[in-house]
Amino acid sequence: MTSTPDDLDQLDAHQLRELARQLMLANARKDQDITFKAARITALSHEIAILRRHKFGQKSEQFSGEQALLFDEAVGEDLEAIERELNKLKNQSAPSEPRDKPRRATLPPELPRTTIHHEPASTTCDCGCQLKRIREDVSEKLDYTPGTFSVERHVRGVWACTHCQSMTQASMPAYIIDKGIAAVGLLAQVLIAKYADHLPLYRQEAIFKRDGMHIPRSSMAQWVGQCGHELQPLVDALRRCILQHRIIHADETPVRMLKPGSGKTHKAYLWTYAPGKFESLKAVIYDFNEGRAGLYAREFLGDWQGQLVVDDYSGYNALFRQGVTELGCMAHARRKFFDLHKNNQSPVGQQALELIGELYAIEREAVTLSPTRRLALRQEKARPLADALHAWMLAQRQRVLNGTGTAKALDYSLKRWVALTRYLDDPFIPIDNNHIEQQIRPVAVGRSNWLFAGSLRAGKRAAAIMSLIQSAKLNGLNPHAYLKDVLTRLPTHPNSRIDELLPHNWAALQADSADAVLEKICA
Repeated sequence: MTSTPDDLDQLDAHQLRELARQLMLANARKDQDITFKAARITALSHEIAILRRHKFGQKSEQFSGEQALLFDEAVGEDLEAIERELNKLKNQSAPSEPRDKPRRATLPPELPRTTIHHEPASTTCDCGCQLKRIREDVSEKLDYTPGTFSVERHVRGVWACTHCQSMTQASMPAYIIDKGIAAVGLLAQVLIAKYADHLPLYRQEAIFKRDGMHIPRSSMAQWVGQCGHELQPLVDALRRCILQHRIIHADETPVRMLKPGSGKTHKAYLWTYAPGKFESLKAVIYDFNEGRAGLYAREFLGDWQGQLVVDDYSGYNALFRQGVTELGCMAHARRKFFDLHKNNQSPVGQQALELIGELYAIEREAVTLSPTRRLALRQEKARPLADALHAWMLAQRQRVLNGTGTAKALDYSLKRWVALTRYLDDPFIPIDNNHIEQQIRPVAVGRSNWLFAGSLRAGKRAAAIMSLIQSAKLNGLNPHAYLKDVLTRLPTHPNSRIDELLPHNWAALQADSADAVLEKICA
């Protein structure tokens, strides 16, 4: 708020004090913002220096074969992502330091081309004279639809006024990577191949080369780093949507992470969260962290106070002490008896499997029912069966010695019985945590291809992009079509409406766009 001297003369002492207080608060916020940005710039600059030392120094020689290739990819992606963030903090549109880049090769003339014309909205000069088209500028971007390369040929006419000697030209549309050779279709393909098909960039480079197009993996690494940075706000919005739901699945799985400078890896973890199986939102978030400590789950969930479906990992216990409700996993309970029976041919294990199997038979019937009918079925059939199973377990526990395999299997279920059976009284609670384990399966496939995550930042970038891809799949979307459209829209899409680009909202956005085009044609 700006006040003129005349305005200040009209204010009484109370209003002047209030104005002074507001100005002090505004200045304090600005100082805090400047301090934060300065600290962040310093931290990122330090991180860039370390990455460059690892990339160009002798330490990179400690890796061999695929390790060296994957390490170089991760460093290239990280450098690009950090520079992207630094430029935004400094309000710069170009890299703060010039980088030597290879001269762009001419795209092969035999590739199919789509010409896109960009002309001024009006060809009448401000002075009233008619503009004349005197020349045109042409730029080309390499695009990709699954299986086929093509070229986007952008033609921008230059128009001049002979009277006032002025010239005008339509600007290029905003791109996720300005002045880059890659069109959004190619960017989407590189991301899908890396994070859905689990093909490292050096393998993609070889595949593209077989198709007659040499794209250096260093260039693709830059694209991945830039796209990962630009897509992060979308992942943050997806996390907020998930935390709005009452029931959430959670699980974690190990992923090897490289320790730069040592040539060795250590065990990191990919934490996975998804709304309950019966919730309306179909989404998943992967959260990459250096360890398995419970604090990572607490940081992700924040002040969320819902019901959490988990296995028996103790890292979640602090959440349950802080008001989160534990929902047990019957599949984990069953697994204890399955191992008992498989290893020892235990009659107790066999009978437990049969009784738990009856509960699952009821669930297979209930899964397609409405919430009201699902609850009624559980109360009518599953509740009596669960009570009988509990009584049988208590009786068997009295007959076995402490420390035996049978005792351990029984104790697992008996100690968690309340959490295991909460699903009987709520139609939206699933019987187990299998839904989240299904979302972790793509990670298991990827581990055999990645070998390891190249850095903490690379792991977080992979988790973010995989979150969008897997969420798109859960909503029945083609991941390539989804990412291509999102990367097209992001540069001009208002951040206040970022939720429109989330996978579960994207189909509606597409329908609205089609309606707008139809209206324009009809008009």
